[in-house]
Amino acid sequence: MAEEDVVPKTFRALVESADRKFARVRDLPSYGRAQGQHYFQKVFKAYMRLWKYQQEHRAELVKAGLNRWEIGEIAGRIGQLYFGQYMRTSEARFLVEAYIFYEAILKRRYFEGCGVKDLRVRFKELRFYARFLLVSLILNRTEMVKVVVEKLRALIDDCKANFRETNFKEWKLVEQEILRFINIDTTFTIPSSRPFRYCAMLNCHPNSVPYVARFHAKKVLKFRDAILMSYHRNEVKFAELTLDVYRMLQCLEWEPSGSFYQKHPAEPKENGVAVDYSGASGLIDMNLAADMTDPALPPNPRKAILYRPSLTHLIAVMATICEELPPESIMLVYLSASDKYAGTPGQINTSHVETSGGSRRTRKSMLTSHSSLEQNCSATESHINGVKGPSDYYNDYLWLGPKGNGGSSNLYPGDIIPFTRRPLFLIIDSDSSHAFKVLHGAERGEKAALLLSPLRPTFKGPSSADITQNGSQFTLFLTAPLLAFCQMVGFSLSDSDMEVLNSAESILSTAFSKWEVILCKSPSLDLVWAQVLSDPFLRRLIVRFIFCRAVLSAIWPPEGSDQYLPLCIPQLPNSLSPKSDVVQSCVRQLADHLKVSNYFHFEDS
Repeated sequence: MAEEDVVPKTFRALVESADRKFARVRDLPSYGRAQGQHYFQKVFKAYMRLWKYQQEHRAELVKAGLNRWEIGEIAGRIGQLYFGQYMRTSEARFLVEAYIFYEAILKRRYFEGCGVKDLRVRFKELRFYARFLLVSLILNRTEMVKVVVEKLRALIDDCKANFRETNFKEWKLVEQEILRFINIDTTFTIPSSRPFRYCAMLNCHPNSVPYVARFHAKKVLKFRDAILMSYHRNEVKFAELTLDVYRMLQCLEWEPSGSFYQKHPAEPKENGVAVDYSGASGLIDMNLAADMTDPALPPNPRKAILYRPSLTHLIAVMATICEELPPESIMLVYLSASDKYAGTPGQINTSHVETSGGSRRTRKSMLTSHSSLEQNCSATESHINGVKGPSDYYNDYLWLGPKGNGGSSNLYPGDIIPFTRRPLFLIIDSDSSHAFKVLHGAERGEKAALLLSPLRPTFKGPSSADITQNGSQFTLFLTAPLLAFCQMVGFSLSDSDMEVLNSAESILSTAFSKWEVILCKSPSLDLVWAQVLSDPFLRRLIVRFIFCRAVLSAIWPPEGSDQYLPLCIPQLPNSLSPKSDVVQSCVRQLADHLKVSNYFHFEDS
């Protein structure tokens, strides 16, 4: 073999070996603590060896005909592997590493200049943009998302012009998905808004820190694992990440404080001139992640993200995670779905209701709600005090399936009971959520913590009530309470409202701090809540639930408002009920500050 043939043949052999290993791990499930970990180590090692080899022999490989897009494809595979590991472990460093590789591919223009005639390469470039968009979206790199969206749009138009015989309809749908997503996501519509992730500086209230630090229940559980699932027709999504799951995903992660997460222009410049990465250099600093992550932060809880799973798949995932749950740990399960097939695509059922009671100004405001089956309301109410029989666990359900799938797509409350042998923190966001309160008292080992959404959301304007357009109101209250409040009353926030926004956030922060202290000091706090109160993520969800319930209680009069209010089971202390002074004063102060008090009725102290 000629000496000049050794390098390219060795390179091709390394590529084939790495690709074979990649194929073995590409379709492994993204849940479970030990799923294919051995194979992942092998495939990472193979691609790192391949990457190092092409760096050391770049000149010989280029001379032998190596294309720049081939280098980009290798880097893209490595980015894919890192992102896959993030989805399996929720470790921020893997997400950052994926971003580093994808950003390098973009800046070094590996896919550009390869000729419009090569359709195969054009498809590789389209897939690269789609993957990079997903990583940038989860990292909240808003400027980069905008840059990549424009490049994706331009590439789709170019492909349609040069490959007229090929249908690019699916890629046009991808473009429409991401545009719809960023037009609704508050990170893009309100750049000054606070992050969804848990920020130690913003979410750790100084006044309540000593009480939380000293608080110790008879039993303390660690929050280690979560399952996040959403299943609605036509809901806002990008790829397999729906808007509600995206919000909840970030709500259960730490906000790193590294400089990497500061907002800055996507295109790098040196001395005012854009850097040109189109040359032969393929160096990517693979140690940057160490400087871009915060080692002082605890690990994120693992999250299994399920997009439109079958019922059997959901149960299988819950069983796997429940089986692998470490001792003295709790599993969070977030389920967002409708109670029935929603009709033809795009069909939205809404009804207008007028508030009664309170002031005359309140009566004049028209509130809109998303409708659900009327019989669900009365059926679930019958289980409050009565003795539950076996049929009570299989009356109402969440719908997980296409039209005509029958009972095989129904998730009943009884299906959850086997998983109550381990500690369970269950969030149900549905128009049949109250049906799941029958789980209380039916647990098989551990009492479950239940946060159940209202059966109908409440909005000032009819357009906001469409979950397929704006995401769930209840989920938004749990992940971004101020934004949920403003959306509900139709208060528009923009960059010009910075002072108003900051003052409103300060009102909430002060109230949440007081409520945390009350929770820590309350002698009547149920053990179910006490054993998770030390966890910052779960404590924040509990406090935000209290706010959500108080806001909705202040809008609706006591009579006939049950379907518009969320439920928590077991009950939280009466000192934090919607009618308590310390809770109601927060809602009153916020409403006065935003000048929307006419939508509420408050009881005089």
